[in-house]
Amino acid sequence: MLSKETISIIKSTVPVLEVHGVTITSRFYQRLFEKHPELLNMFNHANQKKGRQQTALANSILAAAVHIDQLESILPVVKQIGHKHRSLGVKPEHYPIVGETLLEAIKEVLGEAATDEILQAWGEAYGVIADVCIGVENEMYKEAASQVGGWSDFKEFVVAKKVRESDVITSFYLQPWDGGTIADYQAGQYITIKIQPEGHEHTHLRQYSLSDAPGNDYYRISVKREVDGVVSNQLHDQYKVGDKVEVSAPAGDFVLDTTQTEPVVLISGGVGVTPMMSMLKTIVREQPEREVIFIHAAQNGSVQAFRKDVEEIAATSAHVRNYFCYAEPTKADINLGAFHYDGLIELDWLRDVLENIDSDADYYFCGPVPFMKVINQYLKKLGVEAERIYYEFFGPAGNLTAELEDEITTKS
Repeated sequence: MLSKETISIIKSTVPVLEVHGVTITSRFYQRLFEKHPELLNMFNHANQKKGRQQTALANSILAAAVHIDQLESILPVVKQIGHKHRSLGVKPEHYPIVGETLLEAIKEVLGEAATDEILQAWGEAYGVIADVCIGVENEMYKEAASQVGGWSDFKEFVVAKKVRESDVITSFYLQPWDGGTIADYQAGQYITIKIQPEGHEHTHLRQYSLSDAPGNDYYRISVKREVDGVVSNQLHDQYKVGDKVEVSAPAGDFVLDTTQTEPVVLISGGVGVTPMMSMLKTIVREQPEREVIFIHAAQNGSVQAFRKDVEEIAATSAHVRNYFCYAEPTKADINLGAFHYDGLIELDWLRDVLENIDSDADYYFCGPVPFMKVINQYLKKLGVEAERIYYEFFGPAGNLTAELEDEITTKS
């Protein structure tokens, strides 16, 4: 337990962290990789370059400082981070390295303002927080390894099938190299893949949502080709059927609650459709009487994935309604009548679609952050209670209520 004095000192640093948090975490990562370049094998280089990881860590540190006297209130965040750490292979021995480097970064950025008293208090606080994280993650490692078909860390899989879903999205069906069974998962979860891109010194890890329902003998990920995506381009261009890839056991807390029977609204933008496909197919199979409204926004039909799949499900499932929104439909889209709304999703249109839905409906959404920010605002304006809203960020967690950059990347 932390002393009242330590708690008081930590809370006194909140205003400083609000101003200098990202500067501290940016310097932290620079020092970390200078001292321990081997850790570059574990981090998403794209998120580092774009500053997303630095911002996410700064937000986490600030949250810890604000709630240092009631750390139990940030346990959901700790569990969310724990899922990511477990899927990346973060271990207890990494925490002392991080703590030491973080204190060095605080001292360097704040200078004389970082007194010995403040550094000691943060050292104590970090130790307590690290112990909580390590405990949570140890349980996750045990659970991943002990379940039927489960394993710890990474396991070799093979690309069993490769399917082009749109001009920019391709699905990869992955099966264990040893021919064994695979661990089950919940709709909405993701796996981490580890590859060694050509011409790169370090391995690259990327987390991709599982885009099919559980219960098959394969994992399916559906990868969008990003312009500067080292891993996504490698997968699209170089990986073929029969190639090996290392995979972590499924993880993630953005999952469909199948214990509920209330209607479900699934809203996605772009490649954010991937976890929604897993949820939709799971509901249709396990809860065929459950009402579903499936809304997907894309630039146009050429880049939309799973259109035929969704249409077939809706055509054969009396309780599923689907809507496609195209921001810039092509002439072919218009001639085919391939979409239900022309343009970006607007509040009035969404209100009309949801007019007759039960007030107890649950809402899940995923996509680029600007898209999610708008959807979150719309749902609040429509009176949806916060506890019925669920969403996932691709990559480091952000803040939907904060000002965000216009440009955002997905898993690349």
